[in-house]
Amino acid sequence: MKIINFVVNFRIMKDLNIQLVAESGVSKVDFNNLPFGKIISDHMFEIDFDGYQWVNPRIVPVEKLSIHPMNMALHYGQSIFEGMKASRSKDGTPLLFRPELHAVRMNASARRMCMPEIPEDIFVEAIHALVGLEQEWIPKMEGSSLYIRPLMFATDEMVGVKPSDNYKFLIICLPVGPYYPKPIKLLVESQFIRAVQGGVGEAKTAGNYAAAMYPSKLAREFGYDQVLWLDAVHRKFVQEVGTMNIFFVFKNEIVTPATTGTILKGITRASALEILRGNGHVVNERELSIDEVFEKHQSGELIEIFGTGTAALVANVEEITYENHTIKLNPDNWSLSTSIKDEINGMRFGTIADKRGWTVPVKEIGVTA
Repeated sequence: MKIINFVVNFRIMKDLNIQLVAESGVSKVDFNNLPFGKIISDHMFEIDFDGYQWVNPRIVPVEKLSIHPMNMALHYGQSIFEGMKASRSKDGTPLLFRPELHAVRMNASARRMCMPEIPEDIFVEAIHALVGLEQEWIPKMEGSSLYIRPLMFATDEMVGVKPSDNYKFLIICLPVGPYYPKPIKLLVESQFIRAVQGGVGEAKTAGNYAAAMYPSKLAREFGYDQVLWLDAVHRKFVQEVGTMNIFFVFKNEIVTPATTGTILKGITRASALEILRGNGHVVNERELSIDEVFEKHQSGELIEIFGTGTAALVANVEEITYENHTIKLNPDNWSLSTSIKDEINGMRFGTIADKRGWTVPVKEIGVTA
């Protein structure tokens, strides 16, 4: 294993240590046939919280972690994560999309889960350092990207219901193809719930996704791609899809559920809202009952439904079913969602001018043996 010096002008992580793999595995990857979430790049970033501060930042070859059987994350669920993507512009420059917002959201999750915040400078610099080192893993195929997964979990070794004192923060990178390569079908979930007011619904914590697996499994068994969650109290107000936020395009307005504590504050959601409002569309973040959705479909006011998320980007909904009633959407009407997807992708891949300042070139780095 080769230990190297790291040449980069980082303000915070001046003591960053890097260990390189003996041989990269990138040449063995079929970039024309990328499954989502199954291939990992050569290196990962690690830093530890010792009860007082974050120490020992390093980039090391990807390896299995040694976890004690009393690891508190395994017993009490202190585990949070983020999802980001890196792309490559037409001139080959590696690009990040709004990384600072992911740092903010990571810390919001950390506060809710009683975990230490990771300084935003460290978060962003670590992303630059790792993606800069792994940039050959960024796919060149349209619709593909390098998925970036920051995560933090408790590392105390004891059994007892209390917050851990020690934590590990990691970043891994995965070259991926499209999450939803085709339009999706949704089943409105009226029996199970995802989150309640005052709970951890807007935190990107592992337990939220574990709780959603059984209803999602049932939906797939019935031929649907995902569930559409309803609120926990009235069981009638739309929340979000299992993997993304949701938008409804009506004749006179565009509606997405308000982020009042039970749904994730999506970065792609926020970007879509800015694009829509910047283009003069009437967009409301409000309560939206599933009955209103079906009523507006019946009256001809529902035009399209689409989801937004880092993994999915913008995913069209072709069908939605609620209590044996089904809405089928006309693909000819999907111009608005297509325009949002094209604008975000245009910025991410450098094919249009980024007038919003959302894309960030990965910092130039160099390594010396």
